Amino acid sequence: MDRQKLQPSTASLFFTVTSRELFREREHGNALISMAATFCNLNPGSGLKKLNEYIRMQSYMKRSYLGSKRSCCFGCSGERSFYRNERIFYRKYRKNQHRLLLLRSKAHISCTSGKEEIEEDAPKATLIWRAIKLPIYSVALVPLTVGGAAAYLQTGVFSAGRYLALLFSSILVITWLNLSNDVYDFDTGADKNKKESVVNLVNSRTGAFVAAYLCLVLGFVGLTWSAVEIGNIRSILLVACAVICGYIYQCPPFRLSYLGLGEPLCFAAFGPFATSAFYLLQGSTSVINNTPITGTVLSASILVGLTTTLILFCSHFHQVEGDMAVGKMSPLVRLGTKGGSGIVKRAVIMLYALLLVFGLSKVLPFTCIFLCALTSANGKVGS
Repeated sequence: MDRQKLQPSTASLFFTVTSRELFREREHGNALISMAATFCNLNPGSGLKKLNEYIRMQSYMKRSYLGSKRSCCFGCSGERSFYRNERIFYRKYRKNQHRLLLLRSKAHISCTSGKEEIEEDAPKATLIWRAIKLPIYSVALVPLTVGGAAAYLQTGVFSAGRYLALLFSSILVITWLNLSNDVYDFDTGADKNKKESVVNLVNSRTGAFVAAYLCLVLGFVGLTWSAVEIGNIRSILLVACAVICGYIYQCPPFRLSYLGLGEPLCFAAFGPFATSAFYLLQGSTSVINNTPITGTVLSASILVGLTTTLILFCSHFHQVEGDMAVGKMSPLVRLGTKGGSGIVKRAVIMLYALLLVFGLSKVLPFTCIFLCALTSANGKVGS
C-alpha cells in the first residue's frame, strides 16, 4: 500500500528532473542553431525581426516550462494531476519545437537568398576584374622569360626589343584562349550563371568571338614576323603546335578538355613547344639561325610545363560542380577535391625534387637550386 502511494510522487519527481535536463539541453542546441541561421541573413531589417521573434518565443517557452513544473510539483499528491500536467507540457513543447524548426528553415532560406543577392549585386568593376583574369597572363611571361634566359646562357644573345615584341604577341594569344574559353563554355552552358564571364558582361557572344580570333591572328602574325626576321622556321613550327594544342583543348569539334585531357595538352603547349620556341626566337640571329636545342632547354621546358599544368589543375577546384553539370570530366571531377589536394601536394614536391636533380647533374646551373630554394616556404613542401 505504501509503495502504491509513493509511485506517483516518485514518477513525478523523475519526470520533473528528466524533462528539465532534456529541455535545457535542447534549448541550448536550438539557441545556437537558430541564432546562427538568423545572423546568417545579411539583411539588417529582416535579421532583427527574426531575432526579436526568436527572443519572444524563448521567453514564452521558459514561462510555459516553469508553469508546467509548478503545476507538476503542487499536483504531486495525485496521479491524475501529474499525468494531466505531463500531457499539457508535452503538447506545448512539441508546438514550440515545430515553431523553432519553421523559424530556422525561413532563416536558412533568407541566408541563401542573401548570398545570391550579394553575388548578383557585385560591382561591375569587380566583375570586369575577374573577367580579365590577370594572373593567367603569367603563362605568357614565364615560358618567354625562361626561354630567353636559356638562350642567353647558351648563346649570349639577348634583345630587349625582340623580347617585348614576343611578350606582346604572347599576351594576344593568351587573350584568345581566355575569350574563346568563355565563348565555348557559354555555348555548353558551363558559364550560364557566371556573372564574370566576358560573354555575359558584354551581352554578346558574337562580339567576344570576333575579339578572340582577332587577338589570335594578331598574336600569331607577331610571332611569325619575329621568326621570319631571323630566318628560323623551327620556331614557327613549335609555336604552331602550341596554338593547335590550345585549340583542340577547348574549341569544337574537339574540346578535349571535356574528356580530361586538358592538363596533358597544357603541359605540351607551354612546356616543350612554347619554351623551346621562345628559346629559338631569342637565341637566334640573322647570322646564327641554327641554334641547337640542348638538355638545358628541355629540362627548363619540363619544369615550365609542369608548373603551368599545376596552375590549370588548381583553377578547377571551384568549378567541380559546374563541370559535372555540363559533363566536363576534368581530372578534379574524376578524383574529387580531396584526391586533387593530394595530387597538388605531390606535384609541388616533385617540382622541387626535379629541380634538385637537374641542378646536381649540372643540366641546369647550380644557382637555380639556391634561388628556387628561397621559394620553398611559399610552396609549403614540408606541410
